[in-house]
Amino acid sequence: MDHASHTAALIVAAGRGVRAGSGNVPKQYQPLAGTPILARTLSTFLGHPAVDRVLVVIASGDEEIYRAIAPRHDRLMAPVTGGETRQDSVRNGLAALAGAAPQRVLIHDAARPFASSALIGRVVAALESADAVVPAVPVASTLKQVDDAGRVTATVPRDGLQAAETPQGFTFDAILAAHNKARGAHRQFTDDAAVAEWAGLPVVAVPGEPGNVKLTTAHDIAEANRRLTAESALALGDMRVGIGYDIHGFGAGYEIMLGGVPVPYRRGLVGHSDADVVLHALTDAVLGALGDGDIGEHFPPTDPQWAGVSSDRFLADAVARVAARGGMIAHLDVSIVAERPKLAPHREAMRARIAEICGITIDRVGVKATTSEGLGFIGRSEGISAHAVATVRLPFGDQP
Repeated sequence: MDHASHTAALIVAAGRGVRAGSGNVPKQYQPLAGTPILARTLSTFLGHPAVDRVLVVIASGDEEIYRAIAPRHDRLMAPVTGGETRQDSVRNGLAALAGAAPQRVLIHDAARPFASSALIGRVVAALESADAVVPAVPVASTLKQVDDAGRVTATVPRDGLQAAETPQGFTFDAILAAHNKARGAHRQFTDDAAVAEWAGLPVVAVPGEPGNVKLTTAHDIAEANRRLTAESALALGDMRVGIGYDIHGFGAGYEIMLGGVPVPYRRGLVGHSDADVVLHALTDAVLGALGDGDIGEHFPPTDPQWAGVSSDRFLADAVARVAARGGMIAHLDVSIVAERPKLAPHREAMRARIAEICGITIDRVGVKATTSEGLGFIGRSEGISAHAVATVRLPFGDQP
């Protein structure tokens, strides 16, 4: 058998994450501090010197959302489709690797984005003398056995008990054979180490990491977001504030774009792009916090390529400039001044869309609407303006 690489990582990302309260978006694609969970996991394995190839198993129908978050990397293979169960998905991934099989494979849950490089190294090192390795941490809590009625029937001694994590490492031929044997016997197990145990492979435990948590519920994801946000805030101590303003007049049309949301109205707004005053003001506010010019400098209205384009491109570019300097968006706030149409019914949709464009949580976006009490250009219902403030955190000593 041609072992084309020494170690492959198999990332299992075919679950639907129903307990994460994510609606139509599987949990592995939800953002953590602006970066999708699966993208964080991939970054860790693609950046590890001991990993030669990475293969992701995704659910049927997730191809488009996966392509949107997957990095271009010469060690990242084309994804394969999973099966009905996690065990089926792993077996599909192993089968895809078998054509040019590695010597070792690390099987990891996509929903564990905090596995460290050191942990991966420990598992790989242990495979030098073992066919199956599982990282684990000692159980700290007292364990109770509880019946269907909710009554405690026993206290389980925790001596020697450890909680298993991933990545779990295996010699490739051994775990492929174990999975095929389990399939033939119609046996299902909760993790790959259990498959190996059942097949008669000795499994060795190495120290895991308490922080290598699996994100299962909406609460888990919210806690992880708070953790990362707090860590980022501590590291990014240079607070910057920028102010943005934009105004556009009414013209022909049947709807207006505000905050990336189409708002039905009997007129449109006149502008070179889609005339979204909210996103234009926010873009200038972010650029102002960076000291990086303004929207007209980066997207001049004299350039025909920006004619009629969606303004989310402008705001996304400004946010990318923050990320390129190692920073983060701490908060965005915008006030819309319009006599009409009535904007209150659309505020939450605007907040959600702005948060999506910027890769931040909705609680970091404020949208307000007011009138000019019948005064001036706005009061005569001739147009709409927006005032925005962006709060940005950058590393100390940052240079553009």
